[in-house]
Amino acid sequence: MKHLFTMGYRVAAFTSVALASFSMSAFAQDAAEEAATGGVVEKNMLDKWIVDGGWTMIPIILLLAAILFLAVYNIIALRKDKFCPEDLKTTLLQLMAECRVRSAIEVAAGSPTYLGRLVAYALPNVDATRPEDLGRDAVEDAIADFTANESRSLFKWINMLSLCAQISPMLGLFGTVQGMVEAFGVLAATGQADPTQLAGSISVALLTTFWGLINAIIATPFFFFQKNIANSNVAECVGTVQEMVNTSINVVNAEAQLARIPEGLA
Repeated sequence: MKHLFTMGYRVAAFTSVALASFSMSAFAQDAAEEAATGGVVEKNMLDKWIVDGGWTMIPIILLLAAILFLAVYNIIALRKDKFCPEDLKTTLLQLMAECRVRSAIEVAAGSPTYLGRLVAYALPNVDATRPEDLGRDAVEDAIADFTANESRSLFKWINMLSLCAQISPMLGLFGTVQGMVEAFGVLAATGQADPTQLAGSISVALLTTFWGLINAIIATPFFFFQKNIANSNVAECVGTVQEMVNTSINVVNAEAQLARIPEGLA
């Protein structure tokens, strides 16, 4: 996981620097062309949709790069084989069905998955002196402690998507307000009310709001979708540990349970 984050961080940093450099060079090139041609520049798609948005487009583009990085990073980090792989789950259930608690702990300790770490943390609380429930309450308390501690790191990068989704529209609105203030400032200084020029200035100012909303539209579904996946993976791991403990309890108390069955119902 640490190697994955380091690699992803480097990719995101390189992408961010590249986008920032590209945007700055585009702004500088546009200014140079405007000065060379006396203020008349034929705009391409890059100018119309990004460069005309002004300097505020730079942090918005960087946020877009961060959103894409976080989405891809979380997709990789939330894979099922990193939480509750089927082979490990089957092995642990089989060991607990044979009441081999120590063997289950050793197998789990050798797995870096969420389920492996959870089992290695919770099962040492099994109390063999209490055959009626094997100390299930202590095991469930350990499960609650583990999930509470792990949720901080698990949801940290997922919550970053939510943060980006909230910041982007506000940053876009800031750029729009700034652009409109500049447009009306020029209008007040010149004293000339050119509707065509004013409409063009407003449309340019709205570019930042447009891209801020685009960022939010991309980040919000990823946030909720990946949050649900994380919760589902954690719930499956917790359910597996509970099933393991219940299996051992049933095995230990099998004879007592059969003895309590009324005659004729067995």
